[in-house]
Amino acid sequence: MFLSLTRLIALCLLIGGFTASSWAAPNIILILTDDQGWSQLSELMDPKVDSSKSDYLEAPNMARMMNEGRRFTSGYSPAPLCTPTRRAILCGTTAVRSGTEFASPKWIPAEHLTIPKALKAANPDYRAAHFGKWGEQMISTPEECGYDVSDGMTGNLTGGMPKSLGIASGSHTEGPPHFIDNEDPKRTVTVTDHAIRFMNEQVGAEKPFYVQVSYYAQHLSVVTRESLLEKYEKKGTPDRGYTQAWAAMLEELDNGVGRLLDAVDDMGIKNNTYVFFTTDNGGRGTVPGGDNKAMAPNHPLSGAKHHLLEGGIRVPFFVVGPEVEAGSVSRTPVAGYDFLPTFHALAGGTPDQLTHEVDGVSIKALLSDKTSAQFQRPQEALFFHRPRRGMSAIRQNDFKLMVHWNKDGTLANHELYKVYPNPTEEGNDVTDKYPALAESLRNRLLAHLYLVDAERQVPR
Repeated sequence: MFLSLTRLIALCLLIGGFTASSWAAPNIILILTDDQGWSQLSELMDPKVDSSKSDYLEAPNMARMMNEGRRFTSGYSPAPLCTPTRRAILCGTTAVRSGTEFASPKWIPAEHLTIPKALKAANPDYRAAHFGKWGEQMISTPEECGYDVSDGMTGNLTGGMPKSLGIASGSHTEGPPHFIDNEDPKRTVTVTDHAIRFMNEQVGAEKPFYVQVSYYAQHLSVVTRESLLEKYEKKGTPDRGYTQAWAAMLEELDNGVGRLLDAVDDMGIKNNTYVFFTTDNGGRGTVPGGDNKAMAPNHPLSGAKHHLLEGGIRVPFFVVGPEVEAGSVSRTPVAGYDFLPTFHALAGGTPDQLTHEVDGVSIKALLSDKTSAQFQRPQEALFFHRPRRGMSAIRQNDFKLMVHWNKDGTLANHELYKVYPNPTEEGNDVTDKYPALAESLRNRLLAHLYLVDAERQVPR
């Protein structure tokens, strides 16, 4: 049996002491979960914060990624809401620029640079696929945004919401706290199947690939299989305000992650494949059927989904891949809108191929301790904006400033927090201790809002 030229070259390089990653365009997988909080893991998201994991939840494959790769303890979603984050990840923009709410008629993704377009600019051999939740009111289809294969214009209903589960009113409060599906809860099995099939096809065709696997879990409704529910019922009471069924749904999600990792191993492409993991926003403040008197689901972070406190935007964020040191930790603040320039750089792209609208920067240098000193973010900060909730935020180094707006669009007040080493904001305003820093961060944030023509405060 004759080897193809590509595989023959690979064999020669391996014999000569080189890895495939040193010469071939890498495969890239982005795993995006939904409504999963920073501490909703079974492994410490921050080894210095004992409460940055749960002793009740079981997510061994997410832990496997963290232990085999690098965790970013200050990883952020671009927004505290799903669609603005998905749009921002797709286009490499802050949600300040591309829209902070579901609908954003000023920003049509297909009219801008996207991850698939950027990868193909770097190397036209790339094939790109999106499976799972695309988003609500995204306007453009995945194919219009450069994807070769997708599940289409999918949204929350596709993955299981009250109306699609038999609750006519569509209310989470009128239906049961959880639903049983013993075949494909939250479509986790199907989404994983689609991704693995696509990966196999590209490996067979000897094409580098990018696949975004956008799981529907942990978004409501809570759906799980009976066997997993019984397992957690035997474990007893959860350690936070989520339910046994919610914990079972997370383990189902983790099983999907494990299947993806195993597929990479089985296909023999581990030495040339990066797998990134994050979520679209922080965890919910409450879960149907959960104990509201228990420890908050996002503990130790303040706040939850929809809010710009850490609980709404600080999220699980880790990566495994070539030259990524096992068990390593980065404390540099990064965000989901850094993925586009990062993937583009990994694919061999040059900066001139990116547009001025790309707010993110490549974190390629942060993937290895050997090169992390080379990392620079021109604006030196991350920016967040939620005008319809009357708030904006900026994270720079160890500090984060929250700005609040009046309904007439004027500034109301601000708070400064030192979110490292203690990530809990509640009760820890340090504005009086660092007034000059607070003023400097406020001015930098306001300048960014002005430069990108940010949405104004809208009365609720």
